Amino acid sequence: MADKKVSILSLLQILKTESDAQHPLSASAILEKMSRQDQCTIDRRTLYANIQMLVDFGYDISTYQENGQGYYLNERDFEESEIMLLCSAVHASNFIPRYHSNALIKKLLMTQSKYVGQKYHQRIYVDNLRKKDNQDFFLSLQILLEAIEEKRTVTFDYVQYNEKLQLVPRRDHPYVVQPVYLVYENEKTYLVARHEKYQNLSHYRVDKIRNIQKGERYEMRLEQIDDPYEYAKTKIHMFGGEVLDFMLLCHKRILDDIVDQFGKEISIVIKDEQHFITRVKGSREGIIYLAMQYAKYLEILEPAEVRDEIKMIFRDVLARYEKDEKK
Repeated sequence: MADKKVSILSLLQILKTESDAQHPLSASAILEKMSRQDQCTIDRRTLYANIQMLVDFGYDISTYQENGQGYYLNERDFEESEIMLLCSAVHASNFIPRYHSNALIKKLLMTQSKYVGQKYHQRIYVDNLRKKDNQDFFLSLQILLEAIEEKRTVTFDYVQYNEKLQLVPRRDHPYVVQPVYLVYENEKTYLVARHEKYQNLSHYRVDKIRNIQKGERYEMRLEQIDDPYEYAKTKIHMFGGEVLDFMLLCHKRILDDIVDQFGKEISIVIKDEQHFITRVKGSREGIIYLAMQYAKYLEILEPAEVRDEIKMIFRDVLARYEKDEKK
């Protein structure tokens, strides 16, 4: 006979991995799996007693007496739909390296029966070829979290692609910053930090951080941010710089995109059947980037100096295209 504690753990593991509402297990099947997988041999009376002990302990187990088919774990920490969503999000996230992505998905699927894992893998037809190759991504995250908690500076190399498509440090000497927050924006994780040479906060993509180390403790009072995501909302694609008030004329076709970027708190004024006007806050470079991205559907009305700046940008772009046509 098996040790009582071992038999309960073996039973629980089999219910977690081998059973669900579509795949209930008979008592005979459970006993066979316990014997074959864990060399754990018990009789039916002990099995029923162990099932009742798990139920008494809080596990929601559907029984043969209830469903007329068999036994299965009826409730888990995550619903199947939640796990499918999380796994798909991890798979689609380019900033999570492939190795860590696969390991994280495996951990998530372990909260479900093996049948959910099979279903998930059947749905993923292609590999995400845009995955980054930074194997230190989660290590960097951990060190940054510790540095923020301990109020320490961090030192790291910040990389970019060269002409040979190789990731190389942007400069010869490392960056030294005071980390403030980590935010997820535009499908990427950013470090919001203060650099001793600059007044405004700086932003760094965590997937481009290499060779990170914690440094000395600092006592300097950092710029306070009540809500990091409200802050990120004004930094389109995490462009830094002073935050200004903008008046935008937009086509209704991009209303969903404007709400996604700035939130439902914005106010809009209908101009005509196709257009609306809204006021938003954002960094100068960020709003210019937005205006370029939606050039067909968005016009900067105010401030005048930014409107004039984007006019010059469009004139320069047009001149380059016209120059090519004359060749």
